Amino acid sequence: MVKIGDIELGEFPLLLAPMEDVSDPPFRALCKANGCDMMYTEFISVEGLIRDAYKSVQKLDIYDEERPIGIQIFGSNIDSMRQAAELVEEAKPEVLDINFGCPVKKVVCKMSGAGILQDIPRMVKLTEAIVKSTNLPVTVKTRLGWDDKTKYIEDVAERLQDVGIKALSIHGRTRKQMYKGEADWSLIGKIKENPRVHIPIFGNGDINSPEKAKLYKERYGVDGIMIGRASIGYPWIFREIRHFLETGEKLDKPALGERVDAAVQHLKHSIEWKNERLGILEMRRHYANYFRGLPDIKPIRSKLVTEDNPEAIFETLEMIRKRYEGFAYAS
Repeated sequence: MVKIGDIELGEFPLLLAPMEDVSDPPFRALCKANGCDMMYTEFISVEGLIRDAYKSVQKLDIYDEERPIGIQIFGSNIDSMRQAAELVEEAKPEVLDINFGCPVKKVVCKMSGAGILQDIPRMVKLTEAIVKSTNLPVTVKTRLGWDDKTKYIEDVAERLQDVGIKALSIHGRTRKQMYKGEADWSLIGKIKENPRVHIPIFGNGDINSPEKAKLYKERYGVDGIMIGRASIGYPWIFREIRHFLETGEKLDKPALGERVDAAVQHLKHSIEWKNERLGILEMRRHYANYFRGLPDIKPIRSKLVTEDNPEAIFETLEMIRKRYEGFAYAS
């Protein structure tokens, strides 16, 4: 049984990675319904949180049906991180997660996210301060290192464990790589082989099929897998992986009707939770995967990602249902 503190996650949990403008409540609801064991919020700026910025505070919204869930924060100022941890605790998640992995320039240049990989002692000091300031289990998501010359993740894992984190998620790339090239899980596997490391280690990066999930589980011995980009517009990835791990058999792909239903639900909830403009805008990145594989779908998808009127978008989604009725996806 894999546990984060006292939170039981099953024998081999599948986690939804925290992704900006993706892992919000409307999308998390779909992932949970399809077998995701633990989810994280979009990452939240601690400076925005302590200044009561609406967008940051809104990301604290969590719902009972999503549990267990972690709220992820990022920042570089220890006092701000402590204050933010108090606000996170009031939101009552199961876990507080620290983002030490975001490679985006506007985050990194402030020594937040993956930027702190340039100063490991500060990374450890900041983590220790957060652990001491909250009653929540603290977890960390990070990368192998800043670049190919500074892959210190084996040492980092020990040091973060020593200051009290309860689990570590590792993306198998450096910050310099961003999302390019292939994720390297070999160092993640070495951490699992380290007899000093006893906290759960979750692997992240490039898991886009049930077969790959099984291969990496067996090859690297991780305690669970965190899935990010492969879930965008395809929340069914979790149930497909779970079924394959348990039975060795591949599930049929979701039928067209199920895909349209999910897209409709997703869009409705996005508009309700955010607002019409943002709900429509942030939904656009999901359509390509919702309807991937349909013949001659490109002009219809173009309409979905350019239309600003919600009723017109819902009509387009129903038109897809009718036009492709009977279409069978290959397994």
